[in-house]
Amino acid sequence: MQMGRSEVDMTNSGDLFLSGKVAATQALESAIAEIAPTNIPVLLIGESGTGKQVFARRIHSLSMGSEKALVEITCASMTAELLSDRLGLNSVSGRASASIGVGTVLFDEVSELESASQRSLLSALPDGDSRPRPGLLTARLISTTSRNLDDEVRARRFRSELYYRINGVCLRLPPLRERKEDIPRLVDFFLAKHATQFGRPRFSLSPETLRAFVDHSWPGNIRELENAVRNIVALNDEHLAVSELVQARTETRAAEVNASGNSLKVAARAASREAERELILKALARTRWNRKRAAQELQISYKSLLYKLKQIGLQETEAS
Repeated sequence: MQMGRSEVDMTNSGDLFLSGKVAATQALESAIAEIAPTNIPVLLIGESGTGKQVFARRIHSLSMGSEKALVEITCASMTAELLSDRLGLNSVSGRASASIGVGTVLFDEVSELESASQRSLLSALPDGDSRPRPGLLTARLISTTSRNLDDEVRARRFRSELYYRINGVCLRLPPLRERKEDIPRLVDFFLAKHATQFGRPRFSLSPETLRAFVDHSWPGNIRELENAVRNIVALNDEHLAVSELVQARTETRAAEVNASGNSLKVAARAASREAERELILKALARTRWNRKRAAQELQISYKSLLYKLKQIGLQETEAS
């Protein structure tokens, strides 16, 4: 690990998640800047771990009701009765009590609402009629989902009327594998965040570890990345994190080979390549990326090790 001062400002994590180098992230940032000051309902779609709640909080912070509260409702645990209690749908004041002092209501994983809860929520949403009525929810509405709601509507698991009410503007959050250029900046942010949390000096990762991070597919997206960085800071061991990524990649590729129905010979070659890659990376981790010592441990020539490192996509420059 390389010690040093991080330049990441942790006071505005919403900006960090929004800004990026890839076109999809830049388009998302621009769209949020446009819609945040309005009161239009927003639907955020993205895989688990892509930061949907962070984006929702960012929209709220830029909205006209930012000085008011943001109420988050976890839909997976909501029954119709609990939802009515949270929203105050029995209010006789002409609006739901959840709207009082509230700028935004966030429905997290709205596709998880049961049928009765969907009906209750639908009854609380404005339908274009500006006249006040009991139980009307007037706060800004943001919903998130990791499912394809078009499919859910076609399968009749989600009410089409509710879908159209919450889908004023639909924004797709790109998975981390589609914004790999942003990984180094996210890593710096999480290193600084958790160094502060654990009372540790701030540092940066070695080039080899960072390359392994960029190469990883991150099925758990930003949440998985943060967990990996937090473990590095907590254990003060970045090489262990690399070994875990290698193991996860090996298991994933083995599952892909089994699912593809390839021949035994093809599967054996793939398993052999992965085993070789894992042995090399573990030897490098044990020797702190001293390639000459790693070659001795692996009982191969230094030149052969450099060739194999090139085959598995690692840089040939010496580790810092």
